[in-house]
Amino acid sequence: MKLLAILLCLLILALPASALEVEAPTVPEMGKQWMPHNTQSLAEGLLELVQKGILSLRPDLKEASRVSLGILAAVLMICTVQSVSAAVKTTAELAGTVAVAAMLLLSTKSMIWLAADTILEIGAYGKLLLPVMTTALAAQGGISGSAALYAGTALFSSILQSAMNHVLIPGIYLYLALGTGSSATGESLLKKMAQTLKAFLGWLLKGILGVFTTYLALTGVVSGTTDAAALKAAKVTMSTVIPVVGSVLSDASEAVLVSAGLMKNAAGIYGILATLALFLHPFLKIGVQYLILRVTAAICSVFGSSRVTELVEAFSDGLGLLLGMTASACVMVFISTVCFMKGVS
Repeated sequence: MKLLAILLCLLILALPASALEVEAPTVPEMGKQWMPHNTQSLAEGLLELVQKGILSLRPDLKEASRVSLGILAAVLMICTVQSVSAAVKTTAELAGTVAVAAMLLLSTKSMIWLAADTILEIGAYGKLLLPVMTTALAAQGGISGSAALYAGTALFSSILQSAMNHVLIPGIYLYLALGTGSSATGESLLKKMAQTLKAFLGWLLKGILGVFTTYLALTGVVSGTTDAAALKAAKVTMSTVIPVVGSVLSDASEAVLVSAGLMKNAAGIYGILATLALFLHPFLKIGVQYLILRVTAAICSVFGSSRVTELVEAFSDGLGLLLGMTASACVMVFISTVCFMKGVS
């Protein structure tokens, strides 16, 4: 840690004064079309980002609705066949479950790819952004603090990225396979394995984020006051909207609100907006699919098709894990950036 601080100090001393006017890296191609025109104001930029994201959801709603209607049509066919002939009840339910699984696999596979690409893009942009923020903080005299914060942030970002690439995303594929097998065959062992795997993946993601937010609290990089009503609303919203890790992220929402309110640095504001531009559309796209599958599962349960209901719930849980992963990657860069910028403001 001392060596890192010394090297950073030498770097700052070697730079001319003009070089200390840092600029955030340009937003990657994936997020350019979602980047707001106003990058000087965080509030106005966020509003424009949300508006763009919501307006872009019409094609996604149509696609998710098409999948939902296909699932409901299969359920109606199963119920119709079963009402005509009880002898083919098991065969009809198995055939219907396989047909629904095929539809869900096609739509969910693209969501997994989208989430994986988004996480990689956010991670790559964070690796470009955080050194810039470190330089800006060190230039204000916080050399040892910037070195410690950068080292900790880089460590947790690397751990989260590795966990997502090598454990969480492959784990989601395995969970969907177990869920499909359990629904098609009715095997209780497969169902228990799927539930155990889901719990492990959620625990791993929550654990990494929990340690990261604890690290920020212990280092004292975030402090301040914010409106209590706004804080309560943000915590409730975050905990409700984001599956799996919503409760962990809601605990960090005070740090996010307080730090964001203190941001005045142009590079930091641009970096935050660029990170959100990479994150928001994929998150909303996956979120639409997740919500519609939840509604579809509820409707299927009314018709009494337990196997199809269980299958749809398994895929919606998989999408919930994807939402949690994507949000975690974004929030980690977000919190890190605003913590750096608190020292620069």
